[in-house]
Amino acid sequence: MNEYSFIITTLGAFPAVASERRKNDKYQQILEAAIRIFARHGYYNSTISQIAREAGVADGTIYLYFKNKDDILDNFFSYKTRQVFTRFKDEVDKADNALEKLKKLVYHHLLEFEQDRDMAVVYQVETRMKRHLSDDKIKEMSKMYFDLVADIVEQGQREGAIRWDLPVHLVKQYIIGAVDEVITTWLYSARQYELISMAEPLVDLFINGIGQLEAREHGRGMAALGRNA
Repeated sequence: MNEYSFIITTLGAFPAVASERRKNDKYQQILEAAIRIFARHGYYNSTISQIAREAGVADGTIYLYFKNKDDILDNFFSYKTRQVFTRFKDEVDKADNALEKLKKLVYHHLLEFEQDRDMAVVYQVETRMKRHLSDDKIKEMSKMYFDLVADIVEQGQREGAIRWDLPVHLVKQYIIGAVDEVITTWLYSARQYELISMAEPLVDLFINGIGQLEAREHGRGMAALGRNA
């Protein structure tokens, strides 16, 4: 997923060198500064000079680590979002059953975005626009998260916590779509509230739905009648 600096054009052939570059404090400094600038001005209106000033470096220093502005955005998705995903997975792996895993995933997803609002803005806006990213890049960075959710859903179906008669892909889209919309609403809401306050209601909605118990039982009965008709 990564593009490399024009100075070392063969970096892609030497993963160890690329890894060292990513550990470099200056690389991190520039990347974090770029995220703040992209969030503040929008990707299209942001310039290398603005990023350099925010990072406290000369314009030319940017090009020692990144080819151009697109390369910085690519690295945001390939490096920063991978870091966040790793933290998601570490938390999920601490849970034994699917319901606890789902709770941890949703909570820590919302927590990460609440703690870094600039990252949340850039991620939400640019994944929707897809103007500067290839379809392969979008698919690659999404697949890890989608697969993790699918694993939780499948485990939940085996454990009886999630209905086994629902297609996994439908449940996965339902969960991911709801989390995504909650984050977007929080980002652009005039009302001030903690994003993580939505974690528990979200999981409750995923597991129990929106109907009262009596209504759900009636719905199941009607569905059974329909199948037997």
